[in-house]
Amino acid sequence: MTSSVSRTASVQDATQTATQTAETKAFDLKDYLKQQQALVEAALDRSITTVYPEKIYESMRYSLMAGGKRLRPILCLATCELSGGSLEMAMPTACALEMIHTMSLIHDDLPAMDNDDYRRGKLTNHKVYGDDVAILAGDGLLAYAFEYVATQTQQVPPERLLRVVAKLGRAVGAAGLVGGQVVDLACEGQPDVSLETLNFIHRHKTGALLEASVLCGAILAGANEADQLRLARYAQLIGLAFQIVDDVLDITATQEELGKTAGKDLQAQKVTYPSLWGVEESRRQANQLIAEAKAELAPFGQLAQPLMAIADYITARKH
Repeated sequence: MTSSVSRTASVQDATQTATQTAETKAFDLKDYLKQQQALVEAALDRSITTVYPEKIYESMRYSLMAGGKRLRPILCLATCELSGGSLEMAMPTACALEMIHTMSLIHDDLPAMDNDDYRRGKLTNHKVYGDDVAILAGDGLLAYAFEYVATQTQQVPPERLLRVVAKLGRAVGAAGLVGGQVVDLACEGQPDVSLETLNFIHRHKTGALLEASVLCGAILAGANEADQLRLARYAQLIGLAFQIVDDVLDITATQEELGKTAGKDLQAQKVTYPSLWGVEESRRQANQLIAEAKAELAPFGQLAQPLMAIADYITARKH
């Protein structure tokens, strides 16, 4: 016979679960992203003004202000708030992350790299300003990102700021994005690329900057080491899921949906997750990674709602 205590505990557990589910459903990701994107867009617009020599600043702004999901700065802002910080203390780093990401897109689109004519529904930077200025625009954005963090961040102890600068440098350099890109280029046209190598490419080329986006917000706010470790694992998992979904969309979405040329991976003879697993298994793997990422957020409770919803968005997105 079930005791009254057990029945009461079961009712309490069921009530708590129902309440948590209702609260999660009540979180409006679309509205949250719209609000955060508006804040980021305004901050980015203020971050770079056009002065002499105008051409380089116009080229930098052309790509920086071309729109996009602004996922990296939003992740930075979200984790800073989750960890008890403010939007104001995180916004310079959030802008820097988008500058670094934009640099990587400008350089990635160059003829010597992925050779793409469109990005975010517009002509790529080198198609408008030429290869020479596009390279320099990427260089300018990368350098300015570090200057912006160092000079614009307020209300943050210097030791935290130094950790953020170091995290950004590692994420974008040979130990991160650059290293992943080099291995990616070396593997083009190679039919025998292993899953281990493919994971290395995307944990570095895509995942490193996403992880920095999450961790920088936490570092700025003074999160403890245990929370930083949970957030790092969350970021690593969503980063890999993000790339799997990107690979799937490259063969299932149109150019209009993507805002860039579709089918580029196939044209370049790149090994992708769908080429190894097939589309359906790739989607299953991405969903599993997202489930594991969300599990890392459990200790944060309702404070993690934005990060939970962003994780779900990664597998549901159409571009």
